[in-house]
Amino acid sequence: MKYKQNFKIMQITDKTLVVGVDIAKKVHFARSFDWRGIEVAKTFSFKANGTGFARLIEWARENAKKNGKDKIVVGFEPTGHYWFTFAQAVLEEGMMVVQVNPYHVKSSKELDDNSPSKSDRKDPKTIAMLVKDGRYQIPYIPKGKYAELRKANNLREEWLKKIWAIKNKVQRWLDTYFPEFLEVFSSWEGKAAIITLERIGLPNKIAAMTTNDIVTIWREDVKRAVGVKKAQMLIEAASSSVGLREGLEMAVYEIQLLMREYREVRTIMDGLEVKLEEIVLTIPGAEKMLQIKGVGIKTVAGFLAEVGDITRFNHPDQIIKLAGLNLRENSSGKHKGETTITKRGRSRLRAQLFRAILPMVAKNKEFNELHKYYTTRTENPLKKKQSLMVMCRKLIKIAYKLITEDVSYDPEKMMGDIRRNPEPRAA
Repeated sequence: MKYKQNFKIMQITDKTLVVGVDIAKKVHFARSFDWRGIEVAKTFSFKANGTGFARLIEWARENAKKNGKDKIVVGFEPTGHYWFTFAQAVLEEGMMVVQVNPYHVKSSKELDDNSPSKSDRKDPKTIAMLVKDGRYQIPYIPKGKYAELRKANNLREEWLKKIWAIKNKVQRWLDTYFPEFLEVFSSWEGKAAIITLERIGLPNKIAAMTTNDIVTIWREDVKRAVGVKKAQMLIEAASSSVGLREGLEMAVYEIQLLMREYREVRTIMDGLEVKLEEIVLTIPGAEKMLQIKGVGIKTVAGFLAEVGDITRFNHPDQIIKLAGLNLRENSSGKHKGETTITKRGRSRLRAQLFRAILPMVAKNKEFNELHKYYTTRTENPLKKKQSLMVMCRKLIKIAYKLITEDVSYDPEKMMGDIRRNPEPRAA
């Protein structure tokens, strides 16, 4: 749902108590104001636990009753993950919860005392004043299967970082001790390659072995695709290796630890992806998105995890703005600068869309043709990166239509729509 500035301002009336809260790890601070910005109570501190939340709610209700207010709006600046439990406690009491942009708080601090200083007493007032003026957002807190999906996707992203960290360490090890390894194996993540690193590891040990010795080790776990020819190539590469020849005992220990860690994290990743697939297939519209060639289960999961219930939006442009893919123009007077995307909003959603669009442009016929059209047209041709941004926006619009209207993907209709519309500006 998109809430315009006027709508948000109208939520604050003469019957509204505005409570600004500065969120911290252990102790939060709150101040309360009326709709004109007049403070109606002293600064209140409370602990970040159930008892503290109950005290804050009681304090807010007492202030509202004392000052003739029948509505309480609680605003805060999202600080890490510390606001999750607080927001839940306030929402369960039927109060309106809103967030203010940290950038707005930082920019507004000097209005009262001409100082950029930060304090537990100052920040709640700055937050409350922003709320009073309608400069807030109503947070979307996913529920049910959307909450499960977001958590599953967040976990996958976290473990994905861990596995990439391991891959980087393994690559560094290979570059240091056995640079020729990947001339024999196309990837070190194959079964035979992992066994070689775990059981043998260093070039000097491989060079001292026979082809039969190596094949015997491989055949314990790998029954196909490896043989005497591959073993001979490995021995030749090891015999002429330029890898380091010092510190080899700990080098062997290091690669064994890395292989063990890789197997464990890979197992966890596989389990997470199974759970992710189970959850995403229960989300309405997920199967419709999967009809688009090049869109896989991970793309759908990542998209819906970040967007949540897509029916809460009135128009796909709202999702485009959520992803930070809306355009901004940099111009002043006679100067007309370059039009770029804002990059405001959910960076993970923007990254997910960009990662998805790259293989789609290569493998999906419609997207490939559109990309070529945008980059080669005679009037206002786009750069490749600009065209990819346009394609990301197009993917959002298609997903919105498929899910909200419960229709099947039609490649021809998609091509027809884009040609009837005005040509998009460069992003």
